Amino acid sequence: MVERFHGRIADILRTHHFHCGEELEATILRDAWLYNHHLPQRALGHVSPIQAVKQWQQLHLGLFQKRVINQAGHDT
Repeated sequence: MVERFHGRIADILRTHHFHCGEELEATILRDAWLYNHHLPQRALGHVSPIQAVKQWQQLHLGLFQKRVINQAGHDT
């Protein structure tokens, strides 16, 4: 899955011209959000990555210190 995601990022970099770093960052964050929330993965039982993590969290409540949120990007 990671290699497929990196391939998607490589496709974006090959097909788009970015005028600034902020434009590139916004595009990558948007694509990561779409990938994590809207693209079911066969390896995850045909659910999106965020759905798979939420399901796993419900089964293993004691392992998580933070709740799973629906945002791409770094923890703050």
